[in-house]
Amino acid sequence: DEVARLHALGGPEYGNYIMHWYDEYDPGQKGATWAAPGLDDSGWKTVTIPGGFRELGVGDFPSVCYFRKTIVLPDPLPAGKAVIQLGVIERMDTTYINGQWVGASSWVENPRVYPVGDGILKPGTNVLTVRVFKTRPDGGFESPAEKLRLVLGDKTVIPLAGEWRGKVSVDARPPHPLPLGFENWPVMPGVLYDGMIAPVAPLAIRGAIWYQGEANTDRPDQYRKLLPAMIADWRKTFGQGDFPFYIVSLTAFMPHRDTPGDDGWAELRAAQAMTARTVPNSGLAVTIDIGDASNIHAPDKKDVGDRLALWALAKDYGIKQTCSGPVFARAETMPGALKLYFTNTDGGLVVKGGKLGEFSVAGDDHKWFWADAKIQNDAVIVSSPQVPHPVAARYAWQANPIATLFNGAGLPAVPFRTDDEPAPPKN
Repeated sequence: DEVARLHALGGPEYGNYIMHWYDEYDPGQKGATWAAPGLDDSGWKTVTIPGGFRELGVGDFPSVCYFRKTIVLPDPLPAGKAVIQLGVIERMDTTYINGQWVGASSWVENPRVYPVGDGILKPGTNVLTVRVFKTRPDGGFESPAEKLRLVLGDKTVIPLAGEWRGKVSVDARPPHPLPLGFENWPVMPGVLYDGMIAPVAPLAIRGAIWYQGEANTDRPDQYRKLLPAMIADWRKTFGQGDFPFYIVSLTAFMPHRDTPGDDGWAELRAAQAMTARTVPNSGLAVTIDIGDASNIHAPDKKDVGDRLALWALAKDYGIKQTCSGPVFARAETMPGALKLYFTNTDGGLVVKGGKLGEFSVAGDDHKWFWADAKIQNDAVIVSSPQVPHPVAARYAWQANPIATLFNGAGLPAVPFRTDDEPAPPKN
């Protein structure tokens, strides 16, 4: 509906929803823009940054506000690249120096660090302008005052916190309409396929690597259909047959849970593993051991890349090497225990760390308890005093497990469960 409305208005076909919203409602972008260095801002209100919104009367409401500050720089300017730093901003900012755009972001958690292009700064008076679209009552400039600064080429620091001039551009409190979206999220209509796949489909590719799934952990069963369907669609679109598709199993994230049970992150990993197991020419790079409990964007990308490369080298470039860790094959019932057999045990099953973990078992009542585990050749025997007759086992079945089972090649075992796994979707 919104696309149809914009089309009826004669809106240009560019950008995303927020850009058209600015076109329609932001007077600061019309005519002599509010970022122009010669703009007379003497009638604007004096405000203190960080802050500013409450002083402008929109502290508790969504709004777009412009903030301007004049600074004086030395003559000559120091050589080297200058950088403007504004800390974390909720929700969106667009930053100008002397009327020229230097940076913008809608990633709330990302501190703003914008390199200043050559010729933008000048000796003497310079005008900084920051447009901020705030959506939360506590939004806007969220970092401490010392995080707001201009760093010149010789590392001289010009503090930016303190007195600015501010003006409300859009008071967006209800019933004023808000944008449908604030950035080009892939799930927005027209972005994922028309914007990101179709334009490159005429090009030849060797394969694909896929590192995604965190946003789908609340609906992992759906992912069992979505990911295979997307792979099939890409292969059809590129017209190059079943090119390789290698998937990164979700890494560890969030605090470790002390009791075993169900978990959406584990279910999503199982959906990824199912896809790699059932879709031709696919593979799974397990990263359960290299995550960061406090950072969903775990910083260790080298090991992720190395494990993906093992798949490509082994399957596509003819190099004989191990590319997968142990994979659960079958379970055998023993008196008071289960014996779990594995494939891909190159070099044998090994424990990385002080103890083999993290296995759990359950009986017919489906109540889960941590299990004692020991390696026996290419199998693991699991048991628990609380479960005299185990019927099912799980391994690494939570968002951030203690996962210490590896093969001799140094690759981690694929998390798994033996109980009630949904059947793969039919093609």
